[in-house]
Amino acid sequence: MIEHLQNHSLGLVHVLTALAAMFFGAAVIFNRKGTRKHRWMGRSYLAMMLALNVTALLNYELYGQFGPFHWMVLASLATVIAGFVPTWRKAPGWIHRHAYFMAWSYIGLMAAAFAEVASRIPGWSFGPSVIISSVIVIVAGVWVMRNTIPHVISASRARSD
Repeated sequence: MIEHLQNHSLGLVHVLTALAAMFFGAAVIFNRKGTRKHRWMGRSYLAMMLALNVTALLNYELYGQFGPFHWMVLASLATVIAGFVPTWRKAPGWIHRHAYFMAWSYIGLMAAAFAEVASRIPGWSFGPSVIISSVIVIVAGVWVMRNTIPHVISASRARSD
């Protein structure tokens, strides 16, 4: 795999931006919300996700044409943009929209990462490994999101009062 990435600069950029997006996304999740650091990490996450998705849209190595994973890339772009736009508009309820769309964005990123790893385990079939690992990550992510975001929003509001 390392040799493959050395010969395919698009794939290398894709992997590096994925790792950076995972780092910045985790930093946003585990740090206090609404701070300058949160905004800086969030913008870095957005930039990495945009770069990651662009490199994914340019990659046709797996199918030789626009394939099913490209549709997932479009969904990823939609969620990360839908999560960032409310921070500009600040319309009523913007924090909820921002938090949930960004959480979905990160869940999708982690599902893709786990699917990539699972698909490379020797003896595992590509399709089932991608589907099963993705479903597990999404179910776990939804559970964490539903049990965490309301508390985080409440705590952020209490601090700003």
